[in-house]
Amino acid sequence: MNTYLKNLKNDLPASLIVFLVAVPLCLGIALASGAPLFSGIIAGIVGGIVVGAFSGSQLGVSGPAAGLAVIVLTAIQDLGAFDIFLLAVVVAGVFQFLLGVLRAGIIGYYFPSSVIKGMLAGIGVIIFLKQIPHALGYDKNYEGSLAFAQNDGHNTFSQLYYMLDGLSIGAIIISTLSIGILILWEQKFMKNISIFKLIQGPLVVVALGIILNLMFIGSNFSLKPDQVVSIPVADSISGFFNLFTFPDFSHWNNPQVYIVGITLAIVASLETLLCLEATDNLDPMKRVTPANQELRAQGIGNLVSGLIGGLPVTQVIVRSSTNILSGGKTKVSAIVHGIILLISAMLIPAVLNLIPLSALAAILFLVGYKLARPSLFKEMYKSGMRNFIPFIVTILAIVFTDLLVGIGVGMAVAIFFVLYDNYQKPFLFEKDLDFGENKTVNIKLSEDVTFLHKANIKRALNIIPDNYHVIINAADSINIHNDVIEIIEEFEINAKERNITVEIIERNQKSIDVSPMKVLENSIVALDLEKTLSRSMN
Repeated sequence: MNTYLKNLKNDLPASLIVFLVAVPLCLGIALASGAPLFSGIIAGIVGGIVVGAFSGSQLGVSGPAAGLAVIVLTAIQDLGAFDIFLLAVVVAGVFQFLLGVLRAGIIGYYFPSSVIKGMLAGIGVIIFLKQIPHALGYDKNYEGSLAFAQNDGHNTFSQLYYMLDGLSIGAIIISTLSIGILILWEQKFMKNISIFKLIQGPLVVVALGIILNLMFIGSNFSLKPDQVVSIPVADSISGFFNLFTFPDFSHWNNPQVYIVGITLAIVASLETLLCLEATDNLDPMKRVTPANQELRAQGIGNLVSGLIGGLPVTQVIVRSSTNILSGGKTKVSAIVHGIILLISAMLIPAVLNLIPLSALAAILFLVGYKLARPSLFKEMYKSGMRNFIPFIVTILAIVFTDLLVGIGVGMAVAIFFVLYDNYQKPFLFEKDLDFGENKTVNIKLSEDVTFLHKANIKRALNIIPDNYHVIINAADSINIHNDVIEIIEEFEINAKERNITVEIIERNQKSIDVSPMKVLENSIVALDLEKTLSRSMN
């Protein structure tokens, strides 16, 4: 408790900024999902308050996710009604909670750092590109879109051309001034002034945006309805609660409901685990979030969201990274952002509807830049091609497809390098060459050898000169593929014709001559015998 109280000075300003970013994202994703707009707000409230309360993540922020928009849109159409879809969200919550109980969160630990960093940079690039039209007053694509193909028929890059037909002077003035304020607030001398530590730059940007929006009314600079936030406005408290929808439990025996629910749970869990790894990666304190607890928290969140009319929720990287980059320190910022969202939707929706999207675009420009900062590219390049290539491929794949497909492509490239390394380094070779009678080749087997090592091992064994003594050391071996065992058995047979003696060292035993099948119940390691032997012979 003391930790939370001590960090309130950081968490409260961060929660306000996350709230400002979350509002248009929640509405935009609901629009893209073909769901009632208020369902996105409900999901944002639940993601902040409910998931935040049960989560072990100190910096992650949950809410409706753009990656689920297509699935939700299709599911609502297939099931026939939004209230039936809500039942599927409830099912998803239950199934997701069970995944956490069954400790499925371990999956998240198998994503390499190069791919996670590529995901963050890719999201940063997308945020930057997607916000350019909003900053210039062209708002045909929904806020929060992360996919390359857009619902307006354009893609991320073609929209940069078509937006020239819809420029708005008022929006450009607001975004330009907002960017200037944010750059000013990033300067070191501003950070040394106490009052500016409390009053964050994004808050000034939003306030300025509202003032300019009001000043522009009736002039040539006035903003159109689609250029500002558009949250549903209730005429009373009772009208506010009428915006909530409840699931239709009469369809509990519909198999399609369970198929949709399980699909949502699996995709939402994967996206959550990816964002969880990315959030922990960004955390300045390098705290590690319990993945299984996060799955259970997300399950509870989806259960509650489905029961009261909200979209499915996941941990989302845009809001999480905004939280971190705004100075958030603990989960209080996520919870408070949800509380602010609830109170604002109840009491001041008309004020929220005065916020220009161009002002919010300026805030997201800063978030995107920090995620894809040039120094990150330099750092990854210096770490070597085996890290840099998966990093770059992940970025490009995310930009030209979407988040989950991009991660899949990045993982495939990272796995390729792992397999290639294993192929190149199937064993450790030590050679003691005596040009008298004792010519010895030592081959030390590693912990693990797969069928991918077959070609390299076979080629290496075949170039060993006649009249040599070969020691195959399996003392540290744990696992070996049967194909490799067969190759060694064949070599042992051929060795007799070439006057090569073969000695096998079993796991945890001394040197003895035995059949490789008995010895190699377990596997092989690392260097290129062919190159080493060639150098020695030459």
